[in-house]
Amino acid sequence: MAKTPHSPADPARGWRSYRREIQFLVLFVVLLGGGFALIAWQPVNDHVIVPFTAGVARTSAVVLRVIGQPIRIEGTRVYGEEFAVDIENGCNGVEALIIFLSATLSFPAPWPARLAGLAIGMVGIQIVNLIRVVALFLTGVHFPVFFDNSHTVVWQTIVILFAVLLWIFWAQRFAVASSGNAA
Repeated sequence: MAKTPHSPADPARGWRSYRREIQFLVLFVVLLGGGFALIAWQPVNDHVIVPFTAGVARTSAVVLRVIGQPIRIEGTRVYGEEFAVDIENGCNGVEALIIFLSATLSFPAPWPARLAGLAIGMVGIQIVNLIRVVALFLTGVHFPVFFDNSHTVVWQTIVILFAVLLWIFWAQRFAVASSGNAA
């Protein structure tokens, strides 16, 4: 029986035919692990992540004040008259950003498309995270019984899912089209 050029037994095919996918996955895992290790490093946490998170608290406070909430902030804490939240790692959008940035940098796309994707992702994820913090604060004020589930189940899922879906949208619409490989 003769081998066809696209036979699975053909040594030029097989796992080697998935080389680009394997490269993407390996680079993604390395960048993801490196990103999480970097933010876990105490000097980076203290000098980058905590000030960033305080900025998230200040921005959330502005929005909450605009919608009539009497609040004050101290660092990463937002205090109301009857409720307070402390925006910690995991609630500042940084993990979702690391996932998005790792996937975008790993994807075989031209650098202009990657840079545009990074900018869109960073802004989009932080907008969704801002909505998350404001919504969680309001949930805590008006529906405290729902706060824990809203925080740990609903909003964590929404932010991560948004980052993944935004990356898929970017990869399909911009990265593939700009690299000339659109299907």
